[in-house]
Amino acid sequence: MWIFGKNKSLRETGVLDGMTDWHSHILPGVDDGIRTLEESLETLRAYDSWGVRKVWLTPHVMEDIPNTTEELRARFEELKSAWSGNVEIALASENMLDALFEERLAARDFLPIGEGGRHLLVETSYFNPPMDMEGMLDGVRAAGFFPVLAHPERYTYMGEDDYRRLNGQGVIFQINLTSLAGAYGDTARKKAEWLLKQGYVTLTGSDLHRLQTVSNALEKPVGKQTEKLLATLQQTPGI
Repeated sequence: MWIFGKNKSLRETGVLDGMTDWHSHILPGVDDGIRTLEESLETLRAYDSWGVRKVWLTPHVMEDIPNTTEELRARFEELKSAWSGNVEIALASENMLDALFEERLAARDFLPIGEGGRHLLVETSYFNPPMDMEGMLDGVRAAGFFPVLAHPERYTYMGEDDYRRLNGQGVIFQINLTSLAGAYGDTARKKAEWLLKQGYVTLTGSDLHRLQTVSNALEKPVGKQTEKLLATLQQTPGI
C-alpha cells in the first residue's frame, strides 16, 4: 500500500546541504560539549557526510565555565591542525549574559561570530532573564557589536511580545534546528515554528554537544509547513 504525504525527517528536508552551523560545542575538552579530539573529528566527518559546508565552534564562556580567549584559540589551532576534511571550521564563543560577561565587555575581550567579526553570540538562563538584560545588550551595541541571541525558542520566560521587542531592537535570532524536530519539547518546537513564520530567524545551528543526540534528532519528522519554511530559510544570507 502506498503512503502519500509522509513527512520528511529534518535531514531529508535538505536543510543541511551547504549549511553553515552557527552554534556548536565541538571544540574538545573546553565545556560541556565534545570531550576528546577524536570525538571532534568523528563529529566533523559526520557533518561532511550530511553536506554541511561550515561550522562555527562556539564554546561556552560564563562564570561557571570561564574560558579565556587565549585558551580557546590555542585549542582551536590543535583541532584545525588535525582536521583535513571538507567542512570549514571557525571559532567564536557563546557568551552568557552574567557578571563575567560584563567584565569581558569592559575589556572588549570576546571571540565574535560572523565573517566581519562584528556579532556576538549571547545566551541567558533558560528560566529567568539576567538583571539588566537590556542594559547589557545596549553595552554590546555600544562596543560596536550586533547581539545574536542563541536558541530564543528555549527560553521559557520569553513570549511573543518579548521576541517582537528584541527583533525591533535589532537583536538577531539563532534557532536550533533540532528544536523543529521536538528535541526540546513541544513548547520550544512551537516557538521555533512561530519565529520562522514571523521571519525573525536569521541563523540556524545544531547546538551540538553530543553527535548521537543530534543524529537522532535529524531523523525525526517535521511538518509540511515547517519544511516549506526551512526551504526559504536556506536562502538567507547569514551574517
